[in-house]
Amino acid sequence: MKESFKLKETFAWITADEKKYIEIAKEEIKQRRKELERFVRWHPYFLVTLESYQIEERNKIPEIVRRMTESTGKFGIGPMSAVAGALAEFAVEAMRDAGATHAMVDNGGDVALINDREVLVGIYAGESVFSNRIAVRIKPSSSLSGICTSSGTVGHSISFGAADAATVISNSASLSDAAATALCNSVTDAHSISRAFHAINHVEGIEGALIIYKDMLATWGKIPEIVKIK
Repeated sequence: MKESFKLKETFAWITADEKKYIEIAKEEIKQRRKELERFVRWHPYFLVTLESYQIEERNKIPEIVRRMTESTGKFGIGPMSAVAGALAEFAVEAMRDAGATHAMVDNGGDVALINDREVLVGIYAGESVFSNRIAVRIKPSSSLSGICTSSGTVGHSISFGAADAATVISNSASLSDAAATALCNSVTDAHSISRAFHAINHVEGIEGALIIYKDMLATWGKIPEIVKIK
């Protein structure tokens, strides 16, 4: 089963084998957004800063704030860079804890999943020749994976890079979301691609990444099989 879910700025596709798990994911997203919005009302700088956010009262903050701050702090970027991935991650964790063995949330191109069968995750890269032509084949795993993509040419999110797609795979969607932003920011032209991976290759938990820039595709680390799709 697959359903779309929209709540304010969040627009996600939720996949699971049973309706009850999809409803659990929706409620989790609602609750985590509520916690985040309440925090932002009292800490508005969290919403707008493009640099690492320092938390003073660590024991009193919501878990989503802590996770976003920790993920983005590894790259020196603002915490909102991980919001989509974090929400997807919490939703999949809630489905898994309820008993789901196949659950996926695609929150605007930031994907969290556990899967008991192979899954193809396609990559949209704007006007690039690779856009909607390739996917990564994700083998079955009970461990959560985060597959997140940032773009300097697609969408409304703030980006200082020029990659058509910068995709990162790790054991956390929050981490992958932050890393994808940092990776995309590091791509300014064709000559910058090979060194752009230095922006993320020092962080534990990141398995691999790929960059699409116009008619170029580069990979780093352990990337799942890349397959052609129609």
